[in-house]
Amino acid sequence: MFVAGLDVQPPPSAPPTTPSTPQTPRQDPFQILSLRLRDALVAQRKVAMWQPEKSKTFQVVLVDKDVPFPPRRINRPEEPQHNSAHSPLSPLTPTSPLYPDGIIAPIWVRKHTTLVPSVFVMFMRIYESPPIQAGQDERERESEEKRRDTDLSAEIALRKKSTNERGLKLTVVLMASRRMLDDPTLDGRLTYIRRQSGLDPRAALFVLSPVSQTEIGDFVRSLQDALWEPALEYYTNHSKRVRRKRNRHSQAATYQLPLSPMASAGIARPLRPEGWTVRYEYKMACFAEFRSEDQVALKHYQDAYSTLIIMFGSTAILPPRTKRWAEAKVLADCINVKIVKLYLYNNEHSLALSHQNSHMRKFADFSRGWGIGEETFEFWSWLARQHRVFAELLEQGTRSNLKIPSPYPTPTPSAAMLAAQSLEASQMGLEAMRVLGLNPNQALQHPGFYYYMAARCTERRRERFISMLDSEGDGQQSNSPGFVNEKKVDHLAIVLELYTRSYELFKKWSPQNAQNPGRLTLWIAYRIAQTYYESGKFDMAVRFFERIAKTYRRESWESLLHPLLSQWYACAQQLGDVDLSVKLLVEMLGHGENASADDPDALQDDLLAVLQASTIKQDSFAWSEGLRVQSTVPSVTDEPLVVDLSESKSILDASVVFWDSEINVGDQAPFQILLSSQPNVSLSSIPFTSLAVHFSVNVPPVIIKHAQQDPDEEITVVQRFDLGQIQVTPGATDPTEFEMPLRWGPGTTVVFSGSVLSATPMQLSVSKLVFTIKQSSWWIEVPVIPAISSLEHALTAPRWLCSVDPPRFVPVRREDHSAVRIHYRSHQVQVAISHDGPAYIGEEFPIDINIRNEDDRELDVVLDVLLQPTEIDEAVNYIAMDDQRSASLLKAVACGVLKPGASVLKRLHLTNAGAPGECVVDISVQSHATAQLPVSPKSPTSPTSPGGPPLVDKTETLRTLTVAVIQPTEAAHAVVYRRPTKLLPGLLDLAMFEGDVRDEAAAMEAVVTSTITVVAPAGLVIESVVLHRKDTESVEIVDCSVDGDDFSGEWLAGDEFCDRCRISVIPDEEHPEAPIPGPGEYEVTWRRLLRAGGHGPRSTTRLPLPPLLTPSDGLIALLDAPTTARLHTPIPLRLTIRNRHPTRSAAATVQLEPDGAAGRDAFVVAGPRHARVPVLLPGQDVCVAWNLVPIECGRVRVPRVRVLDRRSVVPAAVGGSQGAQGAGASAGTGQGGAAEGQGQSEGDEIEVVDVRWEGRPERVEDEDGREVVVTATQDAYVLVVP
Repeated sequence: MFVAGLDVQPPPSAPPTTPSTPQTPRQDPFQILSLRLRDALVAQRKVAMWQPEKSKTFQVVLVDKDVPFPPRRINRPEEPQHNSAHSPLSPLTPTSPLYPDGIIAPIWVRKHTTLVPSVFVMFMRIYESPPIQAGQDERERESEEKRRDTDLSAEIALRKKSTNERGLKLTVVLMASRRMLDDPTLDGRLTYIRRQSGLDPRAALFVLSPVSQTEIGDFVRSLQDALWEPALEYYTNHSKRVRRKRNRHSQAATYQLPLSPMASAGIARPLRPEGWTVRYEYKMACFAEFRSEDQVALKHYQDAYSTLIIMFGSTAILPPRTKRWAEAKVLADCINVKIVKLYLYNNEHSLALSHQNSHMRKFADFSRGWGIGEETFEFWSWLARQHRVFAELLEQGTRSNLKIPSPYPTPTPSAAMLAAQSLEASQMGLEAMRVLGLNPNQALQHPGFYYYMAARCTERRRERFISMLDSEGDGQQSNSPGFVNEKKVDHLAIVLELYTRSYELFKKWSPQNAQNPGRLTLWIAYRIAQTYYESGKFDMAVRFFERIAKTYRRESWESLLHPLLSQWYACAQQLGDVDLSVKLLVEMLGHGENASADDPDALQDDLLAVLQASTIKQDSFAWSEGLRVQSTVPSVTDEPLVVDLSESKSILDASVVFWDSEINVGDQAPFQILLSSQPNVSLSSIPFTSLAVHFSVNVPPVIIKHAQQDPDEEITVVQRFDLGQIQVTPGATDPTEFEMPLRWGPGTTVVFSGSVLSATPMQLSVSKLVFTIKQSSWWIEVPVIPAISSLEHALTAPRWLCSVDPPRFVPVRREDHSAVRIHYRSHQVQVAISHDGPAYIGEEFPIDINIRNEDDRELDVVLDVLLQPTEIDEAVNYIAMDDQRSASLLKAVACGVLKPGASVLKRLHLTNAGAPGECVVDISVQSHATAQLPVSPKSPTSPTSPGGPPLVDKTETLRTLTVAVIQPTEAAHAVVYRRPTKLLPGLLDLAMFEGDVRDEAAAMEAVVTSTITVVAPAGLVIESVVLHRKDTESVEIVDCSVDGDDFSGEWLAGDEFCDRCRISVIPDEEHPEAPIPGPGEYEVTWRRLLRAGGHGPRSTTRLPLPPLLTPSDGLIALLDAPTTARLHTPIPLRLTIRNRHPTRSAAATVQLEPDGAAGRDAFVVAGPRHARVPVLLPGQDVCVAWNLVPIECGRVRVPRVRVLDRRSVVPAAVGGSQGAQGAGASAGTGQGGAAEGQGQSEGDEIEVVDVRWEGRPERVEDEDGREVVVTATQDAYVLVVP
């Protein structure tokens, strides 16, 4: 979009104001409007490499009102007809840079992006007459406005003519004041201007007044929305025109090529149809891209690219190394970038990467055929440019909205996510394939990777260029323009720039953490350091080497660290840093496996060259291997130069092995120190002055000074030197010194063997070994930390040298091989434990602990007892000794000082008041020697120095005891229940509503028979058995047989005694199923029978009565008859019918049936034979009585009494099915089944219970939780005597 008319006029110069009359110039509101419009329009769409958004915004170019357009067509001089005119950029125009066979020029893209717009917007001021003054004529004002409007229309018409020639949309925005917007003549003037200028009736004329910044933004958006369709139409017309041309050229006759390109070198050949196809496809792709039709643009770019590939496949069409060939190659690269970018717009990452790789692969094959393969710098220059362009494209995209896909498999989805993804089978298939595996070449990386690839290709480019320079030095001249231009290129600067951008992006995209230590980022940093080294910036290289080496040392990357140290050492030589050079040389001596096996003396020769050149003056210099080395005098001579190799590999592999892990004070602990050199490094000429062996405790070191030997003497593979016995005394000041040779050849081992002896206990190990090198003015110390390897992760176990000739080692398979623990001799203390187990619950169980001193020293003995917690929740255990009592720990029970041979007996009491089980008791006997330890002299320490723990001659003897705890007695209870025979009180009896009245008629009698068995294996002495009553309102003990019995005496295991008590129980009407707690408990007082015949302490065991669960009743009949009778003497027979159902009433009938078994009756009955009792409400009962006169002697059966419940009888009019249901419901209540035959129609038979023999167990429930009534029917008999 071209925008004209927003030029801001500079403000007129105003005369200077005095302080007395200050004036602030008022700004023109239309100038402010123009400035705001310029800012808003220019900010709409910036020219950028990455623009995936499809919003209706224009790229705005501010121009003048009379800006010219480039010529559209030029007629040929020999053919002045208009039809044969062509564009100045056409290959058919002789003055065109593409004439005659060029495809397309880059200026064509610039023409349609900056020189020719799709719409033209022109801002203009409409004339506004001043307010009418007094006496002014209205007609003069109108004529002036019309004249001004005519001039404005003419100016617009002139601009309209030029835009019509191009097919451009012209839009005019008239700026007017707010007063003008309210003028009624404005509409007429606008219509006149539009008609006179020839503007389109739609979206061609706007009026804008000075508004705020927010309203200007709304106006700009509405303006772009209105002009979007004309812009699309403009580029659509261009595409149609180009498509027609493409079709015309594709239908033209095929051009006949000459037989040889060299034969027609001087003849101008027109562009082939393939070239025209590429030209027109590229144009249509650009126009589609202008319209934001990415898919259409991608299709045209792909067609143009495929046709270009066909043209490159024939050297006859595009001869190599020609101008048109170079232009076509650049065009192919540009089209490839367009295709890749459009793929990325659509998030098709794999297609974008595939096309990029395919482009580089195809043109690499072409380049080999053109003679510019991998051996030329042109090839690597082109390949580096492809990687760099791709990296820049990705970098621009990631700054916007491009998301780089992760190559890692997605985490396991949840069940809900799996259910949602089951509908997307294709997507799940792609995810499954991703989990199976992915080729790294087919995974889109972040832009840092492609910057890295560009840097690597640039390094190859430099290598090929240097080889060509060397060839030129040998006499092979090369004057090609590419080689001349290549000499002007600073390759190292380009490589450094690419590596730096890659390093920054790797840090951004791959932050260091536990899962990603950032090793590739460090590798790029290493390449940056190498580039600095090659470019001569040694100080910058050293900074990078220092940062990288820290990680390589910590992670033990030996293969990467050794070349890094070599280049670091070269930089130190160039910088003249001799201290750094010495440190690096010493560190490089430790990486012998990476050194050269042909020259094992190379590293030590370099070190000796530095050490032995100290006689050179400070301002002199020497030359070594072509490098300038400054004075080798150390920077500091009065202090040692410490080479810290704690994070790196030491100069020698050191290991310390102690034969024993523990020894007593005064005993010798054999040890060996093994020092092995690297396989490819010789240390025979290194002037080691001494070796200091430092121990972990505050003792003086052992100094091994170097003893001179014949330098020509051969160094054996294994050397052994004996250090003898070393007395380790804390606080001593004089070190122990030895003289032994300190020389190592390649892969040799020196073993220092000896033994240590200490008079005080300690944990002794070798903390470090310090090698000292003194040569001239050099004083170097190299600390070596002995390797402390874990057997789980070590490849080889530590070794102990057994034989020197031949060398033979024994592996030491012990975890703590590098240290020895020196302790006092253990005390000879015997601990004997005795008890009479098992323990009984409720007693204080005695445990005797006998401690005897069998040592030759006096010992102060202290006892600790720990009672381990039990897993049984109900168990409550206690332990007691002397005056201490605890549920867990008895601490520091004093046993006194025991002389040699003396003993002491302590008694521990264990009490268990809970459930039976096992008790675990840990007994710790701690003995302290009472003899005073000798005090060794030691140097005074500072107040802030930490002090170690006091050394105490102490021995701990541990014993563990398990005691079984059982019950001394066991109780088994049997409970039966009896119904009361008293009549229930009436429902309206007011006395029953008083709270303190006990319902004796509702009370049941429970008879509890308790059998107490003695289970103690040793037997018990029972002193008393007492029943403690706990009566309540609902339960009360009536009597008990134990009250009058004496059970005292000795009872052995298995002996039993029994007690019977009667309990009156009133069931809870609200919760009849809830058990009633037992109303008392038996208290058994007893003593243990000891093996010696005595008795133990008095103990008590409590055995509670069982909970009572009374059975329930519905409708029941209780029969009461005398046991004996006299002949011809009347006896009473009483039947009580009781309804105990909580909610249902009962209608019962009573039938008295004579005993017809013998054919005659044994009694004469006075009373009703068949009676119907009144309806019984819940909680009511009724009594029916008879008088019986016996007429036979002997055991006579009482006449049978039948009670029927007629509630379940259904009238005949209701039907048989309902009657069956009622009978089934009644039978389901447990009141007895209906009688067969006639009884089925009379009702349900009710159980008749003889109260003389009644005894029921407690409530029993079936699987469904319903109560099962257990009945036992029997006949009633009376003994009749004469």
